[in-house]
Amino acid sequence: MLKIIYAPNPIFKNKAKAIAVVDDEIRELSSDMLKTMHAENAVGLGANMVGIDRQIIVVDLKEEGISKPYVMINPKIIESSENIVEFEEASISFPGISAVIKRPDQIKVSYLDLDNRPQVINAEGFFARVIQHEIDYLHGIVFIDYLSKLKRDMLLKKMTKFIKNHPPHVHGPGCSH
Repeated sequence: MLKIIYAPNPIFKNKAKAIAVVDDEIRELSSDMLKTMHAENAVGLGANMVGIDRQIIVVDLKEEGISKPYVMINPKIIESSENIVEFEEASISFPGISAVIKRPDQIKVSYLDLDNRPQVINAEGFFARVIQHEIDYLHGIVFIDYLSKLKRDMLLKKMTKFIKNHPPHVHGPGCSH
């Protein structure tokens, strides 16, 4: 299990480093990211959310209870639809808060898979939103960056209070969930 990084943290303002080649170290890191994401009951995770300054995201919507994980190395949005939709977003790195964010409803993404092969996928709806949210993390952007300073500051204050009243749980061998 990897440790979740909580805001505020300078890593969320850094652009993650591209990966030259997908090797066993990257495959192991990706596996650990998937395990951590599942333990946190999250649908997506960017590498910097676990303190890794590399361009990796993992996504698993578990549609109809079926796990279909995606690991995307050096993901890049190469096309976006003009149709913009609003949706409430949250993040395990920003516990206790959420905000309505506008994003394109459909995207096309290029990335490397775990076999170091280039891939391109089309995503729409919630799947597209999760991918965009996680790719943003790799570019030093978090979902609250889309808000006004006043709204952002209000949410960060709310998050600080939430963390004080609900300290983050560290998953481990004795964890019951």
